Amino acid sequence: MPRIERVAEIVWEGNLARGAGAITAGSSGAFSGLPYTNVSRIAQPEGKTSPEELLAAAHACCFGTSLAGEVARAGGTVVHLDVTCEITMDEVEGGHHRIVASDLDARAHVEGLDAEGLDRATEVADRGCPFSALIRASASVSVRARLESS
Repeated sequence: MPRIERVAEIVWEGNLARGAGAITAGSSGAFSGLPYTNVSRIAQPEGKTSPEELLAAAHACCFGTSLAGEVARAGGTVVHLDVTCEITMDEVEGGHHRIVASDLDARAHVEGLDAEGLDRATEVADRGCPFSALIRASASVSVRARLESS
């Protein structure tokens, strides 16, 4: 696989308490001007995103594509995958905040694999997911996958 580089851009105006920003996908243009505030990070989102939500989306996407690849390598076929990722940020020693956990939950409708085969594919997919490795360097990562029928 070739080296991959992607760009996102933000703008921010105002102070932390009352300021606001916007996030744009610089490489793809897939989204533009996603609003975020400090309040959307620490309280109710009120229609705005946050870096933590974007990290959850990125981890779910990364793991999902990794799992789809591992299911195929194991001889199965993905019919449908639903992956949910919950990122947890918490206060740690010294009063700082850190990402402390990423919990992935996958529901997989696959053909050609049983539950044990899906479990093996899930383990390999997690080891091969760059976002799992990145997050695991400073936080916990849990992965659960369930086989679902149509």
